[in-house]
Amino acid sequence: MSTPPVLAGPPLQHDDGWAALHADALTVLTDWQPTSAEAATARDRTLDLLAAGTIAMSRTHRAGHVTASALVFDSTGTEVLLCLHGKMSMWVQLGGHCEPGDRTLAGVALREATEESGIDGLWMDPLPIDVDVHSVACQGGSLHYDVRFAVFAPPAAVAQVSAESEELGWFPPDQLPQPLAGGTARLVAPGRAAFRRACPRPAP
Repeated sequence: MSTPPVLAGPPLQHDDGWAALHADALTVLTDWQPTSAEAATARDRTLDLLAAGTIAMSRTHRAGHVTASALVFDSTGTEVLLCLHGKMSMWVQLGGHCEPGDRTLAGVALREATEESGIDGLWMDPLPIDVDVHSVACQGGSLHYDVRFAVFAPPAAVAQVSAESEELGWFPPDQLPQPLAGGTARLVAPGRAAFRRACPRPAP
């Protein structure tokens, strides 16, 4: 791996409620074929983090914790849904922290996308489209090891702003708004590829 494990010594077991999610994260990321050089480096760093044990899934782990997010496409694949994050004051894909009892990273991304968009009937490609490691302010300063997925909205979906967002908006993938969070634009190409794989009549 490119970096040493975050914690030395034996893995720390945080809570049995995280065990299934931790196991899923290890399996998904070990088997995943990275979509870019940046994603490959972030994937390796995330696998190093997971060596710390189930604690790596919890936001209480200040050395860093795994999160999941989703680039939501409309039913035609011609627009993506982004939120103007209330704390960051940047446009970003939907997503957030894992919770005890979550069983898969894909499930975390789908739950967060549903909660933050207010759209029922979202569905997804279960394979990640990207992994990104970035600093955040939570817990007084930490790192998010964010595993990202493509999620698809049903026809005529109407988004509703949640408490975590100042605004939601649909945008053509080649006309993303500013200011844009780092790494979000990188999701477009692999997200479009996921849409083409998952949808029977992808947009041209």
